[in-house]
Amino acid sequence: MKDILERLAFLASLVVLSIGYGIFAAVVDWFPYPQVNLARGTITNVRENWMNDLGFVPTRHLVEAEDPDRPAYRALQPWLVSPGHVLISGLTPGHDTLQGAVLYDDRGDEVHAWQLDYAALAPDSEPEQNVVLHGFEVLPDGSGLATFDNGDVVARVDACGAPVWTTPGRFHHVVSPTVGGVLWSWRKEDLVKLDLESGKILDEIRLQTDIIEGQNLYGMLAIRSAENKDELEYAGDAFHANDVEALSPEMAIAFPQFQVGDLLISLRELNFVGVLNPESRRLHWWSHGPWFKQHDPDFLADGKISVYDNYMGLGQSRIIAMDPQTGEWTVTFQGNDAVPFYSWRRGKHEVMPNGHLLITESERGRVFELTRDGQMVWERNMIYDKARNYVVTQATHLPVDFFEPGALDCQR
Repeated sequence: MKDILERLAFLASLVVLSIGYGIFAAVVDWFPYPQVNLARGTITNVRENWMNDLGFVPTRHLVEAEDPDRPAYRALQPWLVSPGHVLISGLTPGHDTLQGAVLYDDRGDEVHAWQLDYAALAPDSEPEQNVVLHGFEVLPDGSGLATFDNGDVVARVDACGAPVWTTPGRFHHVVSPTVGGVLWSWRKEDLVKLDLESGKILDEIRLQTDIIEGQNLYGMLAIRSAENKDELEYAGDAFHANDVEALSPEMAIAFPQFQVGDLLISLRELNFVGVLNPESRRLHWWSHGPWFKQHDPDFLADGKISVYDNYMGLGQSRIIAMDPQTGEWTVTFQGNDAVPFYSWRRGKHEVMPNGHLLITESERGRVFELTRDGQMVWERNMIYDKARNYVVTQATHLPVDFFEPGALDCQR
């Protein structure tokens, strides 16, 4: 009997020690907590997205819709619709390819589509149902520039969507053409400058070595690092770079403190927006917040910088305008009961020449135009079925005369 009790006591002590160590491992992230957590996340991911990964239903690209009776398109104030076209990119419901972009006129009718065969752009990469077209910019000749989240390429395609050139690499979020026949994009944590005509890489700016280490900006940009006495160790996704835009000669008039070609960048995980000189690698200006998990900062003609403030986890996203000279900021628009607006991640916006706002509400699969005082002009839902929309990553307003004659003629 004594032996049995001693064995039970020993087993009980093992159980108590195991539970205690398990709690301690979870707190300090020791073995086996990370491995167990990863396995649990993998199982959940497979369970939720197995139909996507087998190519049946694109569940990774679907979001819940607020209204089961929503229209695909409705114009609430058609007399106020901004003249021109709207280009919407991401997923292309009703077309032959999953990825692509669609051009709509100011009546809301489709006039052209760029259908992108991801397998042709990035052979031996992820299947197209596991990537999403995030950055897409069209040029006056009808060609387009594309990057894909979780993809392995930056590409230029013709008006039919066929490859003109491809450059392999983990490019993501944005592709930004600028003066001088060049474009900028992010490849992982590095800013990359490419030739517009060939896709050849012309320059690279490494965030960690060129900017943080090279200029001793640890206190400003190495915020998400682990406690380690021997080396600088960054936490996972320490920056989440998600935008770059070069200051154009036309816009530079409003920003005398910056130079033509300076880069406006966004690092989501640091709530950081800054202006960087690509030659010296030095920051001219920056701000941590007031935005929270932001996207898509833009230079404005009035000398302000407009930011898509996702306001992650807080229920209503915002558009914020900041004066970089004074630091003063205002909320241009915030979601409300009359015009709901919330995208916890992703998202783009554009201040159009007439002062209207074009907003991409990515995580609701919706795009809409607002007047200066926040009244809705029109909205479009990228409908998959009654309960769900497709994710939409970008909407861009284009003037009536943007394209060269015959640019959109497409003969496959």
